[in-house]
Amino acid sequence: MLKMSQTWDKVFPRDERVNHKKVSFHNHFGIELAADMYWPKTGGRFPAIALCGPFGAVKEQSSGLYAQEMARRGFLTIAFDPSFTGESGGEPRYMNSPDINVEDFQAAVDFLANSDLVDPEKIAIIGICGWGGMALATASIETRIKAAVAITMYDMSRVAGNGYFDEGDKEEVRHQARVAINKQRTLDYRNGSYALAGGVIDPLPEDAPWFVKQYHDYYKTPRGYHPRSLNSNGGWAVTASTSLMNTRLFAYASEIRYPVLIVHGEKAHSLYFGQDAFKLLKGENKEFLLVKDATHCDLYDGGEKKDKIPFDAIEAFLRKSF
Repeated sequence: MLKMSQTWDKVFPRDERVNHKKVSFHNHFGIELAADMYWPKTGGRFPAIALCGPFGAVKEQSSGLYAQEMARRGFLTIAFDPSFTGESGGEPRYMNSPDINVEDFQAAVDFLANSDLVDPEKIAIIGICGWGGMALATASIETRIKAAVAITMYDMSRVAGNGYFDEGDKEEVRHQARVAINKQRTLDYRNGSYALAGGVIDPLPEDAPWFVKQYHDYYKTPRGYHPRSLNSNGGWAVTASTSLMNTRLFAYASEIRYPVLIVHGEKAHSLYFGQDAFKLLKGENKEFLLVKDATHCDLYDGGEKKDKIPFDAIEAFLRKSF
């Protein structure tokens, strides 16, 4: 039985114009997932959206903000914690797996498709940051959804295998990374616990990369800090990325038949992930939206002026996709 907080512990204010409650559902691996459900204060059956991300965040952060706003616009939404993180189940903690994480998204679709409040013919998914990549991977296998949206997208399999900006895309670099991670597996087994890699570095060195400074500004300050967030605290297990290092998420991206929207900031360090993923998509129902002057983290919560998330465009895209 999951233990879920019943108090409002989000990093964004509550919108009393929509309903909210905690729900849970299980995936095919038997892991129970915790979610916040938001829906309009009107009757009927609603179009629905499953949301997750960023990678290493929790539903009380960015995905919950998106979920609440999309509920205000007429959708039933669930923002869920992935397996092994947040309030969701799964042991050991702070692990990830592309297979299980895609299944998490599909389990969310299972839940929505069986809800009396949902029109099962109008279900979409939204993934933020690393979960934008998971959304595209899910879209490659999931046929019950009518649209997928990837926000400020990361391809976590690419960054795990190649490093940032593909600077580690060399066999020897990958070999040394494999050696290090497998040494850690030996230590973890011996110690009976999993060492954590640490979340966003704190205190922040003066020479930290500019995008790390942006992460710090979100995850380590009142703007976005949450006590259950991996990125805000101890981070993933050191060995968590093993499966991602040995996987490529977008092998069948060209076969996604329904509409896909990729939204990225013009000034985001991660822009190349979204641009390259978009090149893999086929058909006239795929769209790329470049947000002027927006950085990667601006699309987490709207940035300093809370005006960078193109909610109007996201809503319009989903409405026409249904």
